[in-house]
Parts: sequence; C-alpha cells; structure tokens
Amino acid sequence: MRAEELADLVRARYPDVVVARGEATVVVDRSELLDALAYLRDEPDLSLDSLSGVTATDWPDRTPRYWLAYDLYSMAHTHRVRLKVGLPEDDPHVRSVVAMYPTANWHEREVYDFYGIVFDGHPDLRRILLPDGWDGYPLRKTEDLGGVNTRYRGAFIPPVDRRTT
Repeated sequence: MRAEELADLVRARYPDVVVARGEATVVVDRSELLDALAYLRDEPDLSLDSLSGVTATDWPDRTPRYWLAYDLYSMAHTHRVRLKVGLPEDDPHVRSVVAMYPTANWHEREVYDFYGIVFDGHPDLRRILLPDGWDGYPLRKTEDLGGVNTRYRGAFIPPVDRRTT
C-alpha cells in the first residue's frame, strides 16, 4: 500500500497525518498515545503490529521541546507508519508502551538515558548505556558538545569544545 493510501486510512480517525518522502507520519497528543497505538495495531487494514523503534529529538527553542517518534511496521501488509508525540520542556513525561509493544522496553530506556524523557509505567526505567551515576542527558541540545574529560595512555584529552590548538 502506498503512503498516501495509508495516510488516508489513518486520517479517518487521526486527521494530523503528513506524507513526506514516501512515508506517512501521524501526530497525536500524548493523552491519545495509547489509544492511537491500539487503533493502529488492531485496525485490520493497518495491522501495525511491530514497533521497530522509539526515538526522540530535542528542539530547545520550540514548543513542544521534545518529540518522540514511534516507528511501526505491519508484518501482514509490509507497510510502515511513524507516530509522533510532542512533550513540553517542563513535563517530559509520557506513558510507557511496553505492555502493548514489548520491544519498546529497550528503546524507552535508551531515550530516557540520552534525553531524560520519563516513560511512566515502564517496568524497569533506568540507564541502559551510560553509568548509573552519570549526570545529565547527552543528546539534549543544552549539553556540552564535546563530552567528558578523557585520560588515554597517561595523557589528558579535554572535550572537543574545550580544546585549544
């Protein structure tokens, strides 16, 4: 099914659908997230039964600041839809979708680890790649560019944005 046809099917229930570069993307409010995912999964013509990823972007000067993208795939129909949810800077919380899509477990932990977005109801929300004591969220645009101080073979290497000649 072409992206335009897919968008028309989704648009019947959720009007904010965009087709760009051959991909259909639906935008919903965070309060509609679980209902929208259930609809996309359970509607026979859509049957988006596989969650291939959850990612985030950070736009510090915009409202909403954070955007989550849920990439869905239909095993039966072999088509894809992206669902996006915006989150405000002062309340970066959204419901976990692990109960609906178990693959979200690791994806949500990674987004939490790098962006600090909290997935309410997640069964084990803790850092997944960074050490437990890590301070901050490295993929937020407000973090330092260069990373952390590094010692390598006895030499000290400062972060990229603090290096001089």
